[in-house]
Amino acid sequence: MNKSRLEAFSDGVLAIIITIMVLEIKVPHSPDFAALVNLFPVFLSYVLSFIYIGIYWNNHHHMLHSMTRVNGKILWANLHLLFWLSLVPFATGWMGENHFAPATLTLYGIILLMAGFGYWVLQNLIVASQGKDSLLKKAIGKDLKGKSSPILYLIGIAFSFFSGPLAFAIYTLVAIMWLVPDKRIEHTIAHKDD
Repeated sequence: MNKSRLEAFSDGVLAIIITIMVLEIKVPHSPDFAALVNLFPVFLSYVLSFIYIGIYWNNHHHMLHSMTRVNGKILWANLHLLFWLSLVPFATGWMGENHFAPATLTLYGIILLMAGFGYWVLQNLIVASQGKDSLLKKAIGKDLKGKSSPILYLIGIAFSFFSGPLAFAIYTLVAIMWLVPDKRIEHTIAHKDD
């Protein structure tokens, strides 16, 4: 299979995920700005989830760009990642509508953790399929962000039971950590092309 087909399918799914999330923000029936105050938790959860989906889209694009071939394991691993990401709109809506209640933050953290695991599986299968000189393997190096994210998600999940704001802050911290541009894959691919 051509990797462009895999990328196009994944891009389509991620675009639908973002569309579903924004459709969950219900328009208030009152025509004044005070009505928007009640939507703040919904909007805040949407912003965080939009950032997460954007991070996955960006990193997924770079990861697939490093590939030379696709196999069945990679296809299934990609679907596994997309499955967990497809649950983000549900968790986002539930969390926002219920003003970051403990159970909603717990579920949100679990979905983030599982999406991170899905990404890790896909990344490792791509590295394995490309051989010992894999561009992706060179690019990710020690992968400190990738190793610290699951730990932070687990801490956030634990805090969700007794401190919602702290759990939300930890999930936000992980997003900020990944939002900082990571040029490893771009640089590795650029040096290969030179």
